[in-house]
Amino acid sequence: MGVVSRQGILGGTFDPVHVGHLAIAESAADALELDQVLFVPAGQPWMKANAELTAACHRMRMVELATGPNPRFACSDVEVRRPGPTYTTETIEELVRQEVGRPLYFIAGLDALREFDRWHRPGRLLGLAAIAGVARPGCEELDPAPFERVATGSASRVMTIPGPMVEVSGTDIRERVRRGLSISGLVPGPVERYIQREGLYMEETGA
Repeated sequence: MGVVSRQGILGGTFDPVHVGHLAIAESAADALELDQVLFVPAGQPWMKANAELTAACHRMRMVELATGPNPRFACSDVEVRRPGPTYTTETIEELVRQEVGRPLYFIAGLDALREFDRWHRPGRLLGLAAIAGVARPGCEELDPAPFERVATGSASRVMTIPGPMVEVSGTDIRERVRRGLSISGLVPGPVERYIQREGLYMEETGA
């Protein structure tokens, strides 16, 4: 890929990365005319402080396998190499420093944005990147209230994207692996083979 002028940021635990994540990234790239979507696997999200996450090295490798074939996709270890709780705003601040002058678009499901006012320094995030909310099954319209509680009029600046109605969840995938059921079609082939090879999700914690 040549010079990237418009970059989208898609964060998540990616435990594991699945076809729903890839479909959201494709929809956002098309709708926002992005040159690149950067997948950012979470370190230890502060809002999931008690969650048992699979080791970051495995989650990062699965994202690399999933995004590698698509020239518009890339991945970053900016969060997994940061010690302690990770915050979206701090991640975007670091990426802004790295990508001086490049417009950044923060991509999130509309369901996740319903808690925007509970995020760490949400007002700061509004000033760092454009925010794009992707429709998800059961959540197809933006709830403006969380944004208005942060800054009056900010909801009008959030872009909404008709997303792929793909009902896939990491929780379901992990449970299927634990029960010995197939996950073919739910994750990219290389990710499925990696999960099998590394013996991931065989325990209930998925760790």
